[in-house]
Amino acid sequence: ARPIGGLIFGHIGDRRGRKAALMGTLSLMGGATFCMGLLPSYSTAGLLSPLLLVLLRVLQGAAAGGEWGGGVLIITENVPAERRGFLASFSSCGMGLGFVLSSLALWLAEQVSGDGFLAWGWRLPFLASAVIFVVGIYIRRNLGETDGFEAESAKAASAPHSPLREVLRRHPHEVLFAMALRFADSGASYIFMSFSLVYGAYVGISSTVLLWAGIVGMLVDSAMMVVFGRLSDKVGRRPVYLGGAIGMLVWAAPFFLLMDTGHPAAVWAAFIVGHIAIAAMIGVQPSYFSELFSTSTRYSGMALGHELSSAIAGGLSPVVATALLAATGHFLPVALLTMGMAVVTLVALVFFAHVPQAEGAAEPESADTKTEKKEIDASVA
Repeated sequence: ARPIGGLIFGHIGDRRGRKAALMGTLSLMGGATFCMGLLPSYSTAGLLSPLLLVLLRVLQGAAAGGEWGGGVLIITENVPAERRGFLASFSSCGMGLGFVLSSLALWLAEQVSGDGFLAWGWRLPFLASAVIFVVGIYIRRNLGETDGFEAESAKAASAPHSPLREVLRRHPHEVLFAMALRFADSGASYIFMSFSLVYGAYVGISSTVLLWAGIVGMLVDSAMMVVFGRLSDKVGRRPVYLGGAIGMLVWAAPFFLLMDTGHPAAVWAAFIVGHIAIAAMIGVQPSYFSELFSTSTRYSGMALGHELSSAIAGGLSPVVATALLAATGHFLPVALLTMGMAVVTLVALVFFAHVPQAEGAAEPESADTKTEKKEIDASVA
């Protein structure tokens, strides 16, 4: 559902504005999440209960597909180019800290005594999400439209009738490049955050150790996103992203070797180092992706490239990994799968990183370039 949501809200964002799309994604996500806490049990409603759950999950996916691009553009289209990597990385931090909050909410709900968690305790985090929804609506209602979108609207007679068609006509290589960039981080994120729970249970690691390893890993991840975003303003997006993809390629097998020990410290180390590699890519993504597309089609282009990879490399990875583990009983095929996705990203960065950036979104200058320009200016003076 994520690519579908990305296309729908990307169209709204490019035609009517970033703010309108973000109000829609939050309303859809907030409503679906809250309603999960109100679902009837199977004993009460029969098959209607799981059918409603799947429907709500699809609505969540559609909202998530439209949310990322809008959240990124609220920042990247309002900040100076030389600080775009640093400031845009905070949008990625929101996702990381959201994972931490949801994990803590689950842990608190599990503290309900006896059979209370299965009977009603699991509903509490979903119902409590209404607080975040209200705060989010208040913030977004008071946001202005982005400077980039307003400037584009002022100089253009009208927005493209079909931003998606315009993206495919003008930026097909950029869409494919963005998709390839996402293979390493999206695939690894789902392997490390979802499949790792399956593998941890398979090798006998307690759910508590896995939960807290994930929380600590995501806290480190969120902090390092800002560091790598700032670094990308200094040295460029591509070198930082390349380092993250190489880190993922190298760490895929050691991650599972450390988990095999079953020792809590080793499990924590596996998650922390893995998330640092992921942070190098996710922290740079907002600024890198927004610089690939022109303003009039940027929301649709980012959503298309980002969410198609989320569905292919991300959504399918835990399913394929679980099947590989069931068939072989060993982590090696899963590690090779993770390494293969990292290779896709590396090939794109090495051979196809010449994809031109969109007008008005030039890459921040390196220190050498700035020094050279100063020397030229001094000579001219």
